[in-house]
This record gives sequence, structure tokens and C-alpha cells, in this order.
Amino acid sequence: MFEAKMLQSSVLKKIIESLKDLFSDANFDCSSSGITLQDMDSSHVALCYLKLRSDEEGFEDYRCDRNITLGVNLVLMSKILKCAGNDDVITLRAEDEPNILTFIFDSKNGERVSKYDIKLMEIDSELLGIPDTEYSCVVKMPSHEFQRICSNLSQLGDSVTVDCHKEGVDFKVAGEQGSGAIKLKQNTTVDKEEDQVSVELNEAVTQSFALKFLCAFTKATSLSDTVSLSLTQDTPIVVEYPIAQHGYLRFYLAPKIEEEN
Repeated sequence: MFEAKMLQSSVLKKIIESLKDLFSDANFDCSSSGITLQDMDSSHVALCYLKLRSDEEGFEDYRCDRNITLGVNLVLMSKILKCAGNDDVITLRAEDEPNILTFIFDSKNGERVSKYDIKLMEIDSELLGIPDTEYSCVVKMPSHEFQRICSNLSQLGDSVTVDCHKEGVDFKVAGEQGSGAIKLKQNTTVDKEEDQVSVELNEAVTQSFALKFLCAFTKATSLSDTVSLSLTQDTPIVVEYPIAQHGYLRFYLAPKIEEEN
């Protein structure tokens, strides 16, 4: 038996909304330590990794008697989750040999209980080993600021160059009709930690990435006040959104390779 009771359905709603446009089907791998999801987009350029730890405060109850995999259509799951109020307590339930995933929504006042079942899918997916990497640069900033940068620069071009150096980090775009640049300087003196910009630099890094994917990643902005960008030359960027009382959601995006003339 698998059963996970989350105190707020809004967290799961935001997770699925941030994933469903890039990753339509996904396997939730459930174990005693928590729930993980790893999926790659159809073009094999972007990868996501979700970790929800069973020992965190976000679960009121968590039970997983044996490791199981729940293959779910994320678009359908999104539709089901929209039937829940943001403050509803949500319970996910499945048997040890699952073909059905059950959603139970309990209203805060206890006056309404809703139950929905969806059929599970068999999804072929290969779990990739994600190596632990010492990154040359880690930028932490307000998530809404990163969302605004990606949105603004996408008006002028398809790819953004991220340039990390000792003064801060530059985001640059150059398109056929114009160019743009946004410079962020380190700022750790503001009172609220979520408003700070910090740059941990071991080595300067300059890489280009497709804005289409970065803009898609920023759909996770509502999950967290902050986002971190981890970069090393010639390796994928890691865009991480911490999920309070649960874990984190990470996106990996391969850099664009400049063609030599």
C-alpha cells in the first residue's frame, strides 16, 4: 500500500502545472524515503528531477510498504487537481500492484470529501545517473526576477548568453531585430533573504541556452521565492526551485553549441 497525505493541495498543483507542458507523461517513483520523478522532454534537451522527502513536514502521513512506480499523464493529473481547493488536504493512494491512482480531497472544515481515480500508464523511461558536480558558479536570486529576465529577453531572441564573473552575472540576447542585456550585481545586504542576489564564483563561465526552455522552467516560480542557477562550462545548467517543507524541483538544460564557421 502507498498512501501520502499532503497538507496543502496547492503545492502539488503548482508542481504539476510547472511540468505538464514540457513533460506530458511521467513516472512517480515511490519508496519509503519519499517520491521522486525524473523525466526528459521529447527533444532530449531538458531534464527535470523532483524530490519530495517523506520525512519533511509537508506530509501529514506517509506510507509506502514497497517501492512502486506510478505512470501518470500529467495533463490529466492537472485537471484532477484543479477539482481541489488550494487549502484542501490531499491524499494519494495506490495498491502494491497498482493500476489505479486515487486522489482524495478533504476540505479544511471537513464538510466536503472528494474522490477521483485515474488509470495508470506503463511509461518506458530510462533513469539517468545525474552526477554530483562541483559547479564553477552558483547564482541565487529571487525567482520572480529570473522569470522577468527570461520573459523580457525572449522578446528579442531565441537564446540567452549567461556570463558569470566576479562583478556578478550578465544575461544577454542578440536577435535579428535587436539585442538586450541585463546585469545583476551581487546584493546580500537587503533584509529579506528571498530578495538577495548572491554569486558564488570559483571560475568565470559563459554559456548560451535556449530561452524557450528557460521560460518554461519559470512556470515553477510560484513554488519558491528563490531560485538557484548552477553553471560549469560545457555542462548543463541546473535551475533549482526549493519546495518548502517538501524538497526541491530541478531542471537541467544542455548548453547551445556554437557552430564554427
